[in-house]
Amino acid sequence: MCLYRFVTPHRIGKWYPDLLTAQRQAFAIGAGFLDERTGEFYAYKDTRLETQDPMMQDGAEGIAA
Repeated sequence: MCLYRFVTPHRIGKWYPDLLTAQRQAFAIGAGFLDERTGEFYAYKDTRLETQDPMMQDGAEGIAA
């Protein structure tokens, strides 16, 4: 399961379990624009999306399957 958050130069969002919730919260804090009609999200300048896979903690991402 992947977690999502948006980060701006002045704010760091919380981790959310799905992208749509992360986009809605980013819109609420002014990190982007969410068009409710189309579902498109437009991140403002210097806003970036971060993802995290909690299953790959403790340096396990370097281990090949």
